[in-house]
Amino acid sequence: MNLLPSQFERLIRAAIQAAQAAGDLPDFDLPESIPVQRSTKPDMADYASPAAMQLAKSAGRKPREIADAIARHLPPADFLGGVEVAGPGFLNFRLSEDWLLAQIETIIAAGETVFTLDIGQGKRAQVECVSANPTGPLTVGHTRNGIIGSAMANILGALGFAVEMEYYFNNAGRQMRVLGQSLQARYLQALGQDVPLPEDGYQGDYMIEIAQGLVEQYDDALLDESWERFKLEAERAMFAWITRSLDRISIRFDVHFNENSLYEDNSVWNTLDALRAAGCVYESVIREGADEDERAKYPPDAKEAVWFRSTSYGDTEDRVLVKSTGEPTYVLPDIAYHQNKLDRGFDYLVNVLGADHIIEAQTVARGLNALGYDSGKIHVILYQFVTLFEGGEQKKMSTRRGEFVTQDELVDDVGADVVRYFILARSPNSHLEFDLDLARQQANENPVYYIQNAHVRCAGIFRQVDERGGGLDDSGADLSLLGDRERAFVRKMLEVPEILAQCYDDAEPHKLAFFALDLARQFHPLYDAVRVLHTDVPADVARARLRLYRAAQIVFKRVLTLMGMSAPEIM
Repeated sequence: MNLLPSQFERLIRAAIQAAQAAGDLPDFDLPESIPVQRSTKPDMADYASPAAMQLAKSAGRKPREIADAIARHLPPADFLGGVEVAGPGFLNFRLSEDWLLAQIETIIAAGETVFTLDIGQGKRAQVECVSANPTGPLTVGHTRNGIIGSAMANILGALGFAVEMEYYFNNAGRQMRVLGQSLQARYLQALGQDVPLPEDGYQGDYMIEIAQGLVEQYDDALLDESWERFKLEAERAMFAWITRSLDRISIRFDVHFNENSLYEDNSVWNTLDALRAAGCVYESVIREGADEDERAKYPPDAKEAVWFRSTSYGDTEDRVLVKSTGEPTYVLPDIAYHQNKLDRGFDYLVNVLGADHIIEAQTVARGLNALGYDSGKIHVILYQFVTLFEGGEQKKMSTRRGEFVTQDELVDDVGADVVRYFILARSPNSHLEFDLDLARQQANENPVYYIQNAHVRCAGIFRQVDERGGGLDDSGADLSLLGDRERAFVRKMLEVPEILAQCYDDAEPHKLAFFALDLARQFHPLYDAVRVLHTDVPADVARARLRLYRAAQIVFKRVLTLMGMSAPEIM
């Protein structure tokens, strides 16, 4: 399927070239893109373009003259109903009514794959999200990360990309040692021994549950095992838990990538060598350009660190790649990891990261540029924190102390669909206050109920038709009998491809959630006013309306599915 703005742009280009050939416009180079957007005044036009104003300087003509020439030379198209020149030179386009009604049949014929675009045809995309280390159950913060990423993956799939979901994790280091020691202590406690948790140990009840499972499986056979064995048992249990939790909210991964593999195959140090060979690193106690106050903070015997000269690539200061202890910072393995991604041949990569990772993400991009990679292929979605509110009070979350609400608890409380929509329907750049009281409601005030109920109402019409019998069949319906209100809703449904393209262009999947609610807001008044099974509705009109509702059901299911939600037929 082709986007309507793109199709109108092609018509405008053809019209300009025809006008130039006829001598109605002078020769001039056309810009790379000509803006066309859905009209903000639907009573005047379906689509509008300020192309004439854009071209006035190049053409040396008044915008109105250019617009008139374009309008006269527009080639015919099945979707074009008419064009008018308005104001100083706006081109206002109307869709053909015959073409518009024919889209009902196009939607029905496409079914569950309706509005699939070819933007990503022949291209590969990867979405990396969640990426929580296996140290505890998923919290709602992890959940926001995953829902944003999986919705983006669904959208990329609808745009024609071959999409892979990837989970990046680290199962080494101090945090995993503390995890193993914490489980070891809980296991010994479960066997009746009086042992304390390690300092900064993981205190959540989930560790007690895992320990009880080990006692049931092994009894006291693990008494002499080291913390490393318990670390493996904890990791295995946590990943199984994480996988089950993600599956409950329709998030599944194709690849699990272990950060430790970048050390095992020497990728991290090879990346450092490549940056050094490119003249992008230096060894120093303190960064170049530091002022005297900053220098005074370092003792005379301070050891050198390895710095990335990121200021050469637009940064405000250079960044440490390897600490004075010889330990890499997060940035160095991340550069190596993204080299690995790009070397795998992906054309479009999405990273979903907490807002506190912004400097790291920017430094990684600069490091890739320094190594000759195209960091423009990487699209970072930064999201703010999530807080849960109930009865006006905020719930606290801390993984290590065990004072948190897990994703599973939230799903148990309000349902997977509610969790997905409430998280997706907020811009990632905004702090999310999750209202549990609203989420539990099954009424129109709850946007999830309101959107899904549109699909339910469509399905209900067809159940009633089947129950009544009488042979009401919408195939072959005369769609010209549909009124202005019904046609306006068809126009609204046809916005879906443009919304998907916007989500892609801006890496903002929440726009689909906004649209879904707008679509439902236009549908419900239509449903209340435009009846099918009513004694006053002629049979041929009823068939046409039934056909419209069949298309509407398909579109609502498609939108819900792309958001990772179910499309119930009964509520």
